[in-house]
Amino acid sequence: MPFQKSDHCDGSRFFNPTGPAGQPFSAIPRMLLERRTPWPSRIDEPARLPARLDGVRALVTFIGHATFLIQTAAGNILTDPMYSQRAGPLSILGPRRVRQPAVQFYDLPPISTVLLSHNHYDHCDRRTLGRLAERFDPLVVTPLGNGALVRSCGIRRVEELDWWQEAKTSALPIRLTPAQHFSARNPLDRNRALWGGFALRTGAACIFFAGDSAYASFFRDVRERLGPIDLALLPIGAYEPRWFMQPVHMNPAEAVQAHMDLEALESIGMHFGTFQMTTEGIDEPLRALEEACRARNIPQSRFRTLGFGESVRVG
Repeated sequence: MPFQKSDHCDGSRFFNPTGPAGQPFSAIPRMLLERRTPWPSRIDEPARLPARLDGVRALVTFIGHATFLIQTAAGNILTDPMYSQRAGPLSILGPRRVRQPAVQFYDLPPISTVLLSHNHYDHCDRRTLGRLAERFDPLVVTPLGNGALVRSCGIRRVEELDWWQEAKTSALPIRLTPAQHFSARNPLDRNRALWGGFALRTGAACIFFAGDSAYASFFRDVRERLGPIDLALLPIGAYEPRWFMQPVHMNPAEAVQAHMDLEALESIGMHFGTFQMTTEGIDEPLRALEEACRARNIPQSRFRTLGFGESVRVG
């Protein structure tokens, strides 16, 4: 499918104007030889019921990995919904889930909108999208080139956006923002679809969901274009080894810099503790985030993580 040429698209493939779009597939075998810190095979934690909105502008609940439930008076939103046991093309391939979703699927409130940041298996799960289609018939807002994949899951309503475009069919103002990442479902479709983050507004409050991203200068652009960020949801995990992951995933210190660039009132870390995607230990992102905040004199209340199933109120 041809796309309009831009500073991040040549007409058929997308790219990062701020840096390379990840390592070639030929580098994967070398990465797989890196020493991995073992994770537990399973961490059992009780599932929780979603908290009540109770008059706040938004209630944001961490379900796991990059999946958040964002409850608002105008409707409920899921980010990068992932309820499957493996993040891979088949049920027997890909990293296995260590922690179960903190809110069980049948306990979700009605979902009106899904924000889908890109097509990687740990963020774009076809089985979960199919279950959402059957139960809720939500609108899916996603970057360019992802529509066909999303519709193949049974989703009827899809809106594809380019960077900085605003959705026209959502109940809340939602804008796609840049990210430094890449896309692929297989070795043949690399960067045929765009990736990004999202900024959504509920009343005067702005929530920023970064999706997957390396650190780059666009975080300052988000702040300049969109104004104050009340809550930023920023990835802090899946960052080692740095020679392989730095072009596509922030480490906690870079996430802290992104938080500062955004001038976010509060940031919450995500993308950790659910699937062992890379070589660092399961708790290393949490320790590294605390160290990075101390080094930059950022109070823990300004950039922290939520417990699985824990919520934060906005407004």
